[in-house]
Amino acid sequence: MRATVCYNHIMNARVKAYAKLNLTLSVTGRAGGYHMLESLVCSVDLYDLVVLKKRRDSLVSVEMHGMGTELLPYEQNNAAKAAEKYIDRFKTCGADIIIYKNIPLGAGLGGSSADTAGVLRGMSKLYGAGSEMELKELADSLGSDSGYMLAGGYALISGRGEAVQKLDCGARLDFLLLKPQGGVFTAECFGLYDGMPAPPQNPNGAIQALLSGDKQALGRCLNNALYAPAARLNPDVQRAYEELQAFSPLGVNMTGSGSAVYALFENAEFCGWAKSRYRGKFGCYQLKTV
Repeated sequence: MRATVCYNHIMNARVKAYAKLNLTLSVTGRAGGYHMLESLVCSVDLYDLVVLKKRRDSLVSVEMHGMGTELLPYEQNNAAKAAEKYIDRFKTCGADIIIYKNIPLGAGLGGSSADTAGVLRGMSKLYGAGSEMELKELADSLGSDSGYMLAGGYALISGRGEAVQKLDCGARLDFLLLKPQGGVFTAECFGLYDGMPAPPQNPNGAIQALLSGDKQALGRCLNNALYAPAARLNPDVQRAYEELQAFSPLGVNMTGSGSAVYALFENAEFCGWAKSRYRGKFGCYQLKTV
């Protein structure tokens, strides 16, 4: 079917696609061949910039810049798939898309999901089609965290990431994040997790601490069930963890299935102090929630 929604007053759109951190991550079981998760997540001020320009036809082009993504094949790019699905669903024209990557790859920061959500939001800006629920359905079909990434913020996500419970919380959290050069393959991480004793898993304490503004309690509640297998697969995960612990933060945790590890600090000043004194070999980022 030919595209029918091609022209309105908006010809270009720019979207900041923010990274996320997992404050807690629990594995709650398996269903349909997938691991089921429960995770307290937040958005941080590290983002990819997604720039879209309207086309007169229904085609899509995607250019990637940064983080070694320039040679990513089009057919493996979830951002391209997101634009194609949007066009097919809402019968719009296409877009020329440029993504400027700042979110490290293979870090557990949700960069691919952020780009997917950013493209869907950008296409909606261009063409005005798609309710919040409709965009989330498309996002969920493209990646486990993509539905959450559409709105971001504080949330408890569960299942494969499609169930999103937003948390009304305006707390600012300050983090120092270390990114080892090597990554962790998610499938290998889960496979190793299945053969290890399950750690204690309960996000309720972290949620209560977050909502009450008790950062010290939140630091004690940070946890990730995938840390042990990730650290076994990539020893730099443990090294980054130990390097951050040396600064005596409120807590240290890994995000996603790694390899990035972060420390929670009482405020931006302490966080900046730690960053200024870090002498290790890993990429170092000072972040705050958005």
